[in-house]
Amino acid sequence: MTQSLMLTEAGQSPEVVADLLDKERPVFAEIARLFSTARPSVITTAARGSSDHAATFFKYLFEISCGVPVASIGPSIASVYGAPLHLKGGVHFTVSQSGGSPDIIALQAAAKTGGATTIAVVNVTDSPLAQQADIVLDLHAGPEKSVAATKSFITAVAALSAVTAAIADSGSLRDGLSRLPEALAATAGIDGAAAEDVLFGASSLYTGGRGPAFAIALESALKAKETSGLHAEAFSLAELMHGPMRLVQPGFPVIAFAPDDAAFANNAQALERLAKLGATAVSFSTTPLPGVNLRMPSTGNGLLDPLVSLLCYYRLIEQVTRRKGFDPDKPANLLKVTETM
Repeated sequence: MTQSLMLTEAGQSPEVVADLLDKERPVFAEIARLFSTARPSVITTAARGSSDHAATFFKYLFEISCGVPVASIGPSIASVYGAPLHLKGGVHFTVSQSGGSPDIIALQAAAKTGGATTIAVVNVTDSPLAQQADIVLDLHAGPEKSVAATKSFITAVAALSAVTAAIADSGSLRDGLSRLPEALAATAGIDGAAAEDVLFGASSLYTGGRGPAFAIALESALKAKETSGLHAEAFSLAELMHGPMRLVQPGFPVIAFAPDDAAFANNAQALERLAKLGATAVSFSTTPLPGVNLRMPSTGNGLLDPLVSLLCYYRLIEQVTRRKGFDPDKPANLLKVTETM
C-alpha cells in the first residue's frame, strides 16, 4: 500500500521544526524586542481551522509564561461586519498555512488600521497576508499537499512557542524546544494498535486536555472528523466533568492528552472518574495512566510535550482512516485551501 501524503508529511515534522527553529532566530529576537518596547497589555490572534488551534496553544503557553492575556478575534468582525478595531499599541498575530483567505487578510488590515503591529505566521511568504504584515514569521514547513494539515500545524505551534520563549526569556522553554525535534522523531514506531482498535470501533468520542494540551485536543478532534469521518468533540478535562459527562456510557472513548505539567494530577483524577462511569480512556502521557496508555517521549517541558503526542496521534488517526476505507489525503467535501469571508 502506498504511503499517504498525510503520513509522509507528518513524518517530516522533526526535520522542519529543527529548520524553523534555526532559521527564524532573528525573527524571534525581533518580536521579543518589539514586546520589550511596546509592553502590550493584551495580544490578539486570528486564524481558522487547525491554525486557530495553534493560536489556542499559543494563548495558553503565553498566558502561563508571560502573564499577558491573549484574545482571539473572529475574522468576520472585519470581513463581514466591518467593525473597526481599537488596538493602539497592541500586537496582532495571524496564523495561516496559505496566507490566502480573504477574512483573515481583512482582519489583519483592520488590526493594523486600529493601531496594532501585525505579525503573520505563515508557510507561504509571498501570500497576501505575508506581504501586508509588519513582521513575517516563516514556518519553513515546505509544500503540504495533503488536505489534512500536519507538519504545518506542528511548525506553527513550534514557532509560536519559540516566540513565547524569547519574550519570556525562559530557559526551560528554550531547552524544551531544543529537544523538540528529537522527541518528535522518537514517536516513530510507538505501538498504537490498542488505541487504533478503540477509535475504529467508535461512533463518537471526546478528546480532552488542560492548558496547551487543550489546543491539541481541539486539533485531534478536528482530524478525527475530517479524515476518518468520526464524530469527535474536544473539551477541557475540567469542562468535561460538567454537562458532557451526561453522554459518557460504558465503552465511550475519551482521548486524553495528559502531559507531566501542573494539571497532571487533576487530569488523572478526571480520568479515574470517567473510568468509573465505564469510559474507555486512551491517554497520551509520559507518565503511566489507567486504560490504554501511549507512553510518549518528552522534551523535558510538560507544556511543550502535548505537541509530541500529537505527531503520534496523527499517525494513529491516519491508520484508522485507512482501516475505514477512506483516503486520508482526500477527505470528502474538503479542499486544501478554504477561502472564507
